[in-house]
Amino acid sequence: MKTIHLTDCTLRLPAQGQTAPGFREKIEIIKELDRLCIDAVELNILSANKAHKLLLKTAAPLLQNAALCCRCENDAAAIAACGEAMKEAKRARIQLAFPTSTVQMVYLGGAKPAQLLAKISALVTEAAKVCKEVEFVAQDATRSEEEFLVAAIDAALNSGATIISLSDSAGTLLPEEIAALISRLYEKLPGLKNATLGFACSEKMHMASACMIAAAKAGATLFKTAVSGEELPKPNAITDTLQLRGDSLGLKCDVNCTVLAQTENKITSMLCARQSGLSAAAPVAGEQAEILLQNGDDAATVAACVKQLGYDLTEEDMAHVYESFCRVARKKAVSSKELDAIVASTALQVAPTYRLKSYMINSGNVMSASAQIEVEKDGKLLQGISLGDGPIDAAFRAVEGIVGHHYDLDDFQIQSVTEGREAVGEALVKLRWEGKLYGGRGISTDIIGASIRAYLSALNKIVYEEAAE
Repeated sequence: MKTIHLTDCTLRLPAQGQTAPGFREKIEIIKELDRLCIDAVELNILSANKAHKLLLKTAAPLLQNAALCCRCENDAAAIAACGEAMKEAKRARIQLAFPTSTVQMVYLGGAKPAQLLAKISALVTEAAKVCKEVEFVAQDATRSEEEFLVAAIDAALNSGATIISLSDSAGTLLPEEIAALISRLYEKLPGLKNATLGFACSEKMHMASACMIAAAKAGATLFKTAVSGEELPKPNAITDTLQLRGDSLGLKCDVNCTVLAQTENKITSMLCARQSGLSAAAPVAGEQAEILLQNGDDAATVAACVKQLGYDLTEEDMAHVYESFCRVARKKAVSSKELDAIVASTALQVAPTYRLKSYMINSGNVMSASAQIEVEKDGKLLQGISLGDGPIDAAFRAVEGIVGHHYDLDDFQIQSVTEGREAVGEALVKLRWEGKLYGGRGISTDIIGASIRAYLSALNKIVYEEAAE
């Protein structure tokens, strides 16, 4: 009995009009897909964007069943970077896609047939040097001149490709036409039997299930699916068919059908929450997309994460942040919140313009919260009084009244540093001013006091830079 393998392209091909998932959502989706025991999780094209490398590096050790597959830009530098980012993966796969139809070759590839064949050979060879699994994708294969398609596949096979995937981009072929095309390719390419043949069947005519069965009977064993999306069929387009007719067809699938529906619902919920502006994976208001840095991560990786959090630091401040990160990372992994705290307590340390002298807060369920704040500036005591929607809001409004300016509160986090009834609380405040983010950190056994100190810490950095200008 032949086994059918599925790859999932949800993260590579987001649905039209769908908001792209954030870093944390992508990690959670990757974990969920791995539970399905699919053959591979396909990710977006790797570019010079450091966030792409960070995603690959974070996802690599998480996958236990599926391969981590990344479609690279068609250049040697991207291939090398991709191989390096995925080196911790149990199974890594580099995917290279080339247009093979005349229309796409000219308008998308910008190359003539001879040039494209040379490029395929050169880049597949480079990919084979850094990764055991190399996938060559013939885009728009079903509209290609068959002679050139054969030549392109042959070039990829001779250069080290282990997987050949054909794409029905137009979505116009019927099941019997797909089967006939695959049969002819096996006849003309003897070496194809030593590679895995994949096929991306379109769902445009709502015949993906029949097309996959026809392709499988002709020799294909790998199919592209997407739990969420419109271009490709969902995994159950083939699994449902095989559950009913697999024995008679001599086909079975390695997907864990027991958790398939549950996984699809979870991923769809994450993407829908992202579309509506919420975060299914991060229910706490203001929580950042999750980051997990390890001891040994270089300065460039840490800088990319700091930028992802929204900070724009000078080289000097970034050097101080990296030094502090290294001290913490020797003991444990560093998450988004911990990196936030490192930036807030390390970057742009300035002499305080405003010092907290006293505060008095009144709050209850039958009264509006009020705050009376007293700060010192240049030896003078300044006082602010304000009402607010809760004690923290009242306190921040009172500080704004003293300063005479409103700053956008980009993020506010509180957490316990120690345990017990006398626990020390830590607050992190991020203020945005003229498009730039400033972080402040405060610690106290009184969480309101910690919050006011954190606000003043961020405020003092803004005042310092304004004076410097």
